[in-house]
Amino acid sequence: MFKVWIDAGHGGKDPGAVANGIQEKDIVLKVSLGIKNRLEEDYENVQVLLSRSTDVFLELKERTTKANAAGADILVSIHCNAGGGKGGFESFRYKSASENSIKLQDILHKAIMGKLGGIDRGKKAQNLHMVRESQMPAVLTENLFVDVVADADRLKQVSVIDVIIAGHVQGIAAYLGLVQKTKEDKPVLLRDINVLSKWAEVTWKEVTEKGYFDGSRPGSTVTREELGAVVSRLLKKIES
Repeated sequence: MFKVWIDAGHGGKDPGAVANGIQEKDIVLKVSLGIKNRLEEDYENVQVLLSRSTDVFLELKERTTKANAAGADILVSIHCNAGGGKGGFESFRYKSASENSIKLQDILHKAIMGKLGGIDRGKKAQNLHMVRESQMPAVLTENLFVDVVADADRLKQVSVIDVIIAGHVQGIAAYLGLVQKTKEDKPVLLRDINVLSKWAEVTWKEVTEKGYFDGSRPGSTVTREELGAVVSRLLKKIES
């Protein structure tokens, strides 16, 4: 059983980069939870452990200490960027990284850029705590810039978050040589339609506060009638 440690950067009192209506801590938590769900659902013999699964603050040392104690096979720290001019994606390893960390960065960077597209800021080496203090191959990813309008607009799209998740999953699976589950292997999970998924908390709160949805049954499918009601409410907002 492979152990993958996913570290959602920042959290709690530390929002990370903030701009254009985005807090880094929220984006990276969505991505981290998505990576865990997809890896464990789609691949055999893999367990994904998280530094945080909610909006809590953790010191850097706490994160790497837990990952090292768990005996994780790899660590990927998820971040968004700021202050980068034109924006884009980049990844980091430690300055004196092991061959395996370099290999993980190569595979992960290629997989994410292949899905995400846009500006490739390159594979970099830097003295960052998360990649320095981790005892396993470790890479930190910087997924677009919250203070670049074009990047921020992308980060607000569910489809782009999904692409970022997919790129990480593909890269991790390729590096570890994970085997995909067959349809017969995948459990049929019946979700409680009244329980809100963690990754959707911010968006669901926003659309309910604006009156597009009534706040009930967040996990249910939408009928054409219900979709019509949502469109009607949206049009009324636009016209008012």
